[in-house]
Amino acid sequence: MSWLDRGTRNFWRLTGRPVDVLGAEKWLAAPMHHGPTIEDGWLTAAAREIGGSLCHDAKDAGLLPDMDRLNGPLFNADHIRPEVRHFYEHTSQWRMEIWTEWNPIFQPGGELISRYFGRRVQQLALPTKPLEVALGIDSRVVTIMDAAGRQHAAGWIRTLRSTGDHVYSGCYSTRTLPGSEQPSVHVAFPLESGNVQVLLRPRALPDGSLELSSPAGPFGHDGAYVVVETRGRTHAARAPIHETFRVYVDAEGVLRTDHRLCLRSATVVRLHYKLLPGT
Repeated sequence: MSWLDRGTRNFWRLTGRPVDVLGAEKWLAAPMHHGPTIEDGWLTAAAREIGGSLCHDAKDAGLLPDMDRLNGPLFNADHIRPEVRHFYEHTSQWRMEIWTEWNPIFQPGGELISRYFGRRVQQLALPTKPLEVALGIDSRVVTIMDAAGRQHAAGWIRTLRSTGDHVYSGCYSTRTLPGSEQPSVHVAFPLESGNVQVLLRPRALPDGSLELSSPAGPFGHDGAYVVVETRGRTHAARAPIHETFRVYVDAEGVLRTDHRLCLRSATVVRLHYKLLPGT
């Protein structure tokens, strides 16, 4: 359905603004893909782009090499529980179970998007039926190393255990926005000639849990963005999608995550993850 993909890119070009991801808007520089099926095919090009390499077999790879990279005037990693910190710094040592609850108003639209886009391109394929995730999700972390051997970013690949289909294929790092002193978690989901990016604001809660949020706000602030390359130009638009993650330890000592995805102020879907050490 190349016509659908081209039409989608043209929509975001028309609703967005021209950006220079090598200059003024380099905070929007992130991996893209050059084929219709995403999966993990973007990883090699992402490493080549920075003159680095991939590490596929690290047993303790994390989405972030050190949570201290998020330290700033609004966040201190020392204030979150060690279990939460361990998950982000050693993600490959954890496995996950997932539950989903869709708003019935949005569930039919979510199914259409998943069927005609997410499953087809093997990216951003949110499960819309509870039994789709009954057997759990497999998680794999591939670190993107720079030329000096330091972790530049991490690819987090999540697939349905029941079918092997890709649910998410994201690039994780930290990024500080222009005019800010507080680093954010930066997640990019590569697409053909574009990507979806989310900049998440970290906050340590009183009980030691971690909150990550992509709130509403102007262009250039934390939130969700769609970036496309078309007609030789790069355009970016702020998307009206807002997410909140709360990563916490429950009363029985189990690490869990509550994830809420909203379209403007309306909750679209809630996801709950149970995170368990071991593979």
